[in-house]
Amino acid sequence: MNIIYLHGFQSSPLSIKGQQLYEYSQYLSQCQVHLPDLNYPPNQVTNFVSKMIEELDDVALVGSSLGGFYATQLAEKFNIPAVLINPAVQPWVLFRKLFGIEQLPYQVNEKWTLDNTQLNFLEQTAIKKLQHSENFLVLLQQGDEVLDYREAQAFYRPNAFVITEMQGNHAMEDFAEKIPMLIEFLSGFYQS
Repeated sequence: MNIIYLHGFQSSPLSIKGQQLYEYSQYLSQCQVHLPDLNYPPNQVTNFVSKMIEELDDVALVGSSLGGFYATQLAEKFNIPAVLINPAVQPWVLFRKLFGIEQLPYQVNEKWTLDNTQLNFLEQTAIKKLQHSENFLVLLQQGDEVLDYREAQAFYRPNAFVITEMQGNHAMEDFAEKIPMLIEFLSGFYQS
């Protein structure tokens, strides 16, 4: 199984959760973790990860925050399993609240400046209703200081497998403890 880990906004392939998942996979012969850099405009990210999915066999996605949004769109498009960690449901709304009109365009890094055209792209390409909700395991923590967990609950329920924990935070600092569960969930789609 090939797991593509999709990191969050202003994160990187070196994110703690991505590295924990990668390190855990080193002990599993049937599992390889890929950690692409997603610090590019959204259309480039979705095109790049789509190409990865098409080139690999037995693909599953794990996405955190904005990466969870991307994972949702791609899992639906390719009908593949995904685990979402405090996913952003409507990132365009969040970014407009965070940066407002006066801070857009927002310089994310030397390769990417977030602007209204990209926010419109996210909104226009967003899945409105899941067709393959059984493919999703959604991990939420009520203490998320960035995203309202209730938005994700409302979007992914009733058919996705949603686990909501009290307290916690956006980073989901106890993610390492959940890795065996998510590997088991994803592996269930590719056992012969």
